[in-house]
Formats: sequence, C-alpha cells, structure tokens
Amino acid sequence: MFDPERPTQPFSCRHTPELPELLATLGCSLVLSTYQAGKLILLSSDGERVVQLPRTFEMPMGIAADGHRLAVATRHEIVLLANEPRLAATYPKQPATYDALFVPRSVHFTGALDIHDMLWTPRGLLGVNTLFSCLFELDERFSFRPLWKPRFVSALAPEDRCHLNGIAAVDGAPRFATALGATDVREGWREGKERGGVILDVASGEIVLSGLGMPHSPRIYDGVLYALLSAKGELIAVDPARGQYETVRRIDGFARGLARAGDYLFVATSRLRRTHTFGDLGLAGRPELFCGITVLHRRTGALVGELRFLQSCEEIYDVQVLPGVRRPGILGIRDETFRRALATPDQTFWAMEPEPVSSAGTRIGRGLVPSR
Repeated sequence: MFDPERPTQPFSCRHTPELPELLATLGCSLVLSTYQAGKLILLSSDGERVVQLPRTFEMPMGIAADGHRLAVATRHEIVLLANEPRLAATYPKQPATYDALFVPRSVHFTGALDIHDMLWTPRGLLGVNTLFSCLFELDERFSFRPLWKPRFVSALAPEDRCHLNGIAAVDGAPRFATALGATDVREGWREGKERGGVILDVASGEIVLSGLGMPHSPRIYDGVLYALLSAKGELIAVDPARGQYETVRRIDGFARGLARAGDYLFVATSRLRRTHTFGDLGLAGRPELFCGITVLHRRTGALVGELRFLQSCEEIYDVQVLPGVRRPGILGIRDETFRRALATPDQTFWAMEPEPVSSAGTRIGRGLVPSR
C-alpha cells in the first residue's frame, strides 16, 4: 500500500492495479516526454507492475512514433532514433531484457523553434513550429521548410503569434490543427487564453471551432476528431461540420498529450502550481491535480486506470503508444553506449570499449563484437 509519508525515489510513481495487465494485454508500451524534468520516459509492463525507463534529453516536447522509429523534438534539435531489435537481444547483457532498442541515428539542428506535435508522413517527418506559427518539414539545407500557416497569420516571424501546437492527421496527411488564439501579433494568444483557442481545417484554412480553453493534442480515431482542452482538464469529441463539441470526460490535470491503443485512450496530465507560467488559470493550484497518465475507454469515456508520478515529474507534454513492443529500451544521446551500437541491413555489432591509452598517447586497440 502506498504510504504518503514514506520517502520516494526520483520519478517514483504509483498506478492502479489494472494498468500493467492492460498494457500486457494490448501488447504495447508508452513513451512520454517531460520537458520540465528533461526526460523521455518509456513505460512498459512486466505483467504485475509498470516498469519505467527514463533517458535524458534537453527539454523534450513532441514525439513522433510509427513502430520502428522515433523522433523527439528537443530544445535546439530533433533527434531521430531507430528500433534495432537485433541489438536489443544482447543489451545490456544476455539473457535479453528488451524486445526493442531505440538507438539515435541522426540529429537535425533546427534551433530553438519551440516544436510541439510531430508525426511521420509518407514524405517524412512533419511538425508544428510554434515559434513561427506554421507546419514544417525537415530540410537538409535549412533549419526548417515551412509548409502551411493559418490564414490569420500574415507572415512567418519568430513571434509565437497564435501558439500553434497540435496536429491531427488522416492517412499520414495533416487534417486539423489547434492553436491557443486566432491572433497575429507577438504572443497575442496570451490575453484571453482560457477562451481564445481554435481548431483549424488545414485544407481550407477555416476555423471550425473557436472559444476553446487552450486546445491541444488533436487526434482522429475511427473517424472521430478528439482534442484536449488543457485549461479545463477535458477530453472532447468534435463535430467539425457543425462547429460543436461534447465533453467525453473531465480529467484531474492540465490535459496535454493523447494516444490510443485499441479501445483505450491514454491522456497525459500535468500539475499546475500557482507559480507556473499558466498559474493564472482557474485550473491551477487545485489539490486534485496530478502529473501522470489517465486511461479511458474510448467508446464510453469510462475511467480504466491511471499512473501518478510522486516526485521529480510535474509536467508532461506528449504521450505516444509503441504498438507490438512489450519491453522497449532506449539509448540517450548523452549515454556513450549509443556510439557502440552499430547496425547494417545484414548485421549488428557492439563496438568494444577503447583500450587504455598508452604512455605514448596512442590507443592500444579496439574491435567489434557481433551482437549475436
């Protein structure tokens, strides 16, 4: 039983008994980003408890996941990682601990664009450039290549004019976007942010819904457009044609980050203190708010389970599902181990640690060890 007076370890958490069984039954894991703590955290199940694996990234925000690859938006760059299960078979040692291992493969230096949602498309990675109020894609020559901006934004400028933040896609193509205000001046969204949010039709550029309380994380599941109203702590289902929405469920937290596995929705929430940037929201400071993951049944909105962080983690930006992965591992770019993880289409190797440097200043030797 959880004892609130007992000292806790960093990133310690508690969860409902149903959560480990649900993850095991679904055959999936979760990955979440907390820019406040500077961590990307993998959550998986051993059948009886939730196992978490944190890795350090500088201010991680949006995550794009498609099964065999991950993209993580950080403070100044986007880190691209690939799943290499052949290396997972021998990491960290045999017998294998993990059934997947996400290894850094490239870093795109964007600069500090305040990148929010991202997704993989048939043409590559697409993301929301909040600083410049536009959707963008990677370009090997530039910080980013603009693709689209709201009609009410008159020019691309590093001014966070509307706080464009979320994107919903159909078959890999952007369909709807969310912003915290239909404003066209530097940080104009901040005034009236509790009721100025909008949902945009990307194809037409039209506003399909307005007057929203800080909308985030739009997603389309089985033809239904969902979004989170962060300022209210609500999951909503949107009818774009009629310009209406209904509340699916209220959640105890600043709701931001939404993912799906089967008939279940995973909603990330953050705890807002009065000293926070958004501490002036009516939601802030309430004792029932928590940082963690709430699991809902998609069809009914019923509460299925939850995970609550007890220490170190107070804010989450994104959560994504890793389907078909029961126990993932990940190598962070600050961990020198990733430099030893070598893979070709046909083989994988773990590069051996360098031998000690000789008195003449030369390395005595190094080598390769097959991963199997």
